[in-house]
Amino acid sequence: MNSVLAASSTNLDFSLAQQLTVIALCALTAFISHMALAVFNDGVRPFMLDFIQGRSTRNATTAVSFGLSAGFIFGLGAPMALSTGVLNPWLVFLPTDILGILSPKKWIAPLLGGAWGAVVVFGLNGANSLAHDLPVDFLTALQQMSTPILFLFTLFPVLAITKQFGRLRGGIAAVVELALVVMTMKVWPDVFPGSIAMAVGVLTLIGFAINKDLTQRKLERAEAAKAVAAGESLPAEKAEKDGGKNGAADDADDPMASLFSASALRLRRYLPLFMLLGAGVCVLAQAHVFGGGEATSFLIAKGDYSEAAQVDFYRAFGFVPLIATTALASGAYGIAGFTFVYPIGYLMPNPFLAAVVGAAVFAIEVLALSAIGRVLGKLPSVRDSSEHLRSAIGDALGLAILFGSLMAANVMGGGLGILIVGGLYLLNESMGRPVVRMAAAPAAVIVGGVLLNILYWLDLFTPIKG
Repeated sequence: MNSVLAASSTNLDFSLAQQLTVIALCALTAFISHMALAVFNDGVRPFMLDFIQGRSTRNATTAVSFGLSAGFIFGLGAPMALSTGVLNPWLVFLPTDILGILSPKKWIAPLLGGAWGAVVVFGLNGANSLAHDLPVDFLTALQQMSTPILFLFTLFPVLAITKQFGRLRGGIAAVVELALVVMTMKVWPDVFPGSIAMAVGVLTLIGFAINKDLTQRKLERAEAAKAVAAGESLPAEKAEKDGGKNGAADDADDPMASLFSASALRLRRYLPLFMLLGAGVCVLAQAHVFGGGEATSFLIAKGDYSEAAQVDFYRAFGFVPLIATTALASGAYGIAGFTFVYPIGYLMPNPFLAAVVGAAVFAIEVLALSAIGRVLGKLPSVRDSSEHLRSAIGDALGLAILFGSLMAANVMGGGLGILIVGGLYLLNESMGRPVVRMAAAPAAVIVGGVLLNILYWLDLFTPIKG
């Protein structure tokens, strides 16, 4: 597997069908965002309840969405798309979150979303060609991020296991993953080395979590049995003796359960719209011009679609509890659902089947939302595993993106490039991170590349050859 993409793989010249798919999907997602039915940004979703219930204005919610999304759009989404030639959700869906909420009228929202889709499909290729013609080609340099992202991302299950279950199990998992990576490179050189290791790591984490929950429930049942044998009343029995009002634990008496039920019902009322959304996202993934994550974008660019599907499938487990609980609490779902439509789309043989399957997946997700929430309520360790997975993904990718950006800086300008890019990153840290950490390093590469080109035109810098 090549560590760096070929320059030709970053071509952003889309076919007519792909252009229409992106534009139509951006129009649809902006409309759905305007209706407060779904947003892509997980940080924005908790604010949607106040907006839905009229306690927050459209302008205030737009400001929240823009503040939480701008850094990812310009610092991560755009650089990743330009360096890989593959679109990503930060570039496609975060802007339509903002535009949809901003729109004062329903009919304006899809127009704004479609306009953004047109900017993406028609504008990026021009920017890409212009950047590649510069003396310092910072977009090609950004491809240096591929190797650290792909390989360090492999470690996220190990980090999650260590955080949740301690050093011993984490150390054992690390040794097992390293052995699997080495074995895969030796035995199956054409397979992404981290695919098997990630599968084993994620399954191990989930296995540990389920075992802990089942063990805890056995202990609780044993303690309850002892209490009954000793003649003590269980909490439910005491409630019955005290009047019985709470003995049945009716959902109507539980404000949170009532809110969850109302949110699930609200989303089910718009099931056809969600099915259309699922179909659109799945078709975009099937076109192989879209990747659901950082590592996935590079794998799609290399044509490793099955490996990309594995990566996004494992990644989804870290977000199912978050998306389910925030959707039930806020009444707003995720634009990509539980993100399982990404890996399914990569593997579909044609767009027609992708549309059917994507619609079916979203229908199942929306209809099962309440049941998923109840199951997660009974598996606290699995919910904790999801939190640890997301944190581990952030840690692994944060280091990989920073390291890859410094490699790109070295390719662009040697020590001077490292000084500029690393200095901008450190300055961002010292200023309280006006640009989110994940996006700060790629954004620094873009700014550093522009500065190096200016220095070249001023005859103060000679680009590094080779």
